[in-house]
Amino acid sequence: MDAIVGKLAVEEPDISPVDAGKRPTEAEALEAVRTIIKWAGDNPDRQGLEETPQRFLKAYDEFFRGYRLDVADVLDRTFEETGGYDDIVLLREIDFNSHCEHHMVPFIGKAHIAYLPTDRIVGLSKLARVVEIFAARLQTQEHLSAQIAHAIDYHLQPRGVAVMLEAVHHCMTLRGVKKAGAATITTQFKGAFKADPALQAKFISLVRHGA
Repeated sequence: MDAIVGKLAVEEPDISPVDAGKRPTEAEALEAVRTIIKWAGDNPDRQGLEETPQRFLKAYDEFFRGYRLDVADVLDRTFEETGGYDDIVLLREIDFNSHCEHHMVPFIGKAHIAYLPTDRIVGLSKLARVVEIFAARLQTQEHLSAQIAHAIDYHLQPRGVAVMLEAVHHCMTLRGVKKAGAATITTQFKGAFKADPALQAKFISLVRHGA
């Protein structure tokens, strides 16, 4: 009974998009891009740049589509026919692209997600979609890891969740210290994975070696 109460007490993940009413108009956004071009030292009216503001907005609309999406819509359909399976379900090598919230430049990498089902499972593609939704927002890798783990924990209520992200941050490789190839690894464990170091080791072994 305590375990059930504990699960129900899990807070809903922070997945709400920004209030659309506070967004600037398209005209304001286009003018802002023109201002940045001028600030950089170029002429936004020259032939090669005159359509750049429109292209910029179209690209950023795609980059940050995650603000318009809700993981609840992705994880709302589960399957109860598990055949009694209760061991690790792992999806690894999920490619993702996100943008650093400090410099608004990309960080690119792979996500590895595992969970221990109780009486239901979710389609594997849905786990990849959870990564995609949260990655398509301004992020830190730490926050992204926590959001993915918390969303799966909240909606599936499994016995445990494990998340590992490995990424190269262009805010570090293309500017600042300019250390090309330096990778950042973050992990987030919940439930049984957090409580049991042996399960954590098994998860990492499966991610690294597949066995």
